[in-house]
Amino acid sequence: MTAKATLKLYELSAEYLDALEALAELEDLPPEVIADTLEGLAGAWEDKALNVARYVRNLEAEAAAIEEARKRMDARAKATANQAARLKAYLKAELERTGLKPKAPDLALRLQSNPPSVVVDDETRIPNAYRRTETVTTLLKADISAALKAGKTVAGAHLEASKRLVIQ
Repeated sequence: MTAKATLKLYELSAEYLDALEALAELEDLPPEVIADTLEGLAGAWEDKALNVARYVRNLEAEAAAIEEARKRMDARAKATANQAARLKAYLKAELERTGLKPKAPDLALRLQSNPPSVVVDDETRIPNAYRRTETVTTLLKADISAALKAGKTVAGAHLEASKRLVIQ
């Protein structure tokens, strides 16, 4: 059983497990043959697994680079928006000061009154008819974990161990 370079990792895993099972059923094979067969299959599987891990690292690096670029673009967008807001406030102040209404074929500037907006002077004096109370429930998972680890029973919760892949 020779592994093909085009086999997928799950196919190599299945091939390795099948060979292991088949070799276990054969009683008259010398130990060297069993070891060589498994070593060859394991080597192909390990090569494929390492290549998959390398690809994972590459994707993670690419994702980090994209995230870094996104942060730079967000900062640039925020700086540009702030500059536009400052210039807009400056232009508004100058239009208010001069009373002029500049025009060009592609745009025109004028001041327009906004609809009245509510200004709250003292929140404590606002009647209840104009209030809405919202309740937010947050599960304290760290506290639940500490209680469960201390041997306490927490209805509706339990600890569950899992595994993660570490690529070093």
